Amino acid sequence: MKVLLVNGSSRNNGCTATALKQVASTLEAEGIETETFFIGNEALPDCIACRKCHTTGRCIFDDSVNIFVDAARKADGFVFGSPVYYAHPSARLLTFMDRAFYSGGDAFRFKPGAAVLSARRAGTVASFDVINKYFTIASMPVISSTYWNQVYGTQADEVRLDTEGLETMTNLGKNMAWILKCIELGKQNGLAHPDNPKTLLNFMH
Repeated sequence: MKVLLVNGSSRNNGCTATALKQVASTLEAEGIETETFFIGNEALPDCIACRKCHTTGRCIFDDSVNIFVDAARKADGFVFGSPVYYAHPSARLLTFMDRAFYSGGDAFRFKPGAAVLSARRAGTVASFDVINKYFTIASMPVISSTYWNQVYGTQADEVRLDTEGLETMTNLGKNMAWILKCIELGKQNGLAHPDNPKTLLNFMH
């Protein structure tokens, strides 16, 4: 079993990365393989609603989003991490997730997901809610911890002093591992996931 951890920060070794590393080390101690996907600083175009992905299965912009979706199809769970800017996740991560979930939504369905936020002081709860919305529209089990999945600090060294935050990351990793093992056990015993219809309704004629 494998979990993809997405670093939505522009810094590869900052506060968000520190939180994700704590989750990853716990998962690995529980026998779960991990891979961290750093979005980086490349220019990411927004979704332009061209809907080409509905026929090709890939985003028309062939960049890191398509690379990630290919990897996501082989993964069993996800952790999306972000710094907090103006009480919301990074715009880079939201662009990335908009396109990944719209073009490759089936890659995430029925696979557990978790959000991790890092902030200097505030905005984590609002940001937490935004990322969780992606999971709850994609039939993904949402993984929680013993507090909201957040750490505090302006530098990685400060995050390392947030003992409660790091404990929350550790417990998040344990919970993710437990759910993955439960899902795998269900598969081994012939338990299929639900076959959920999805009807789109609008009142435009």
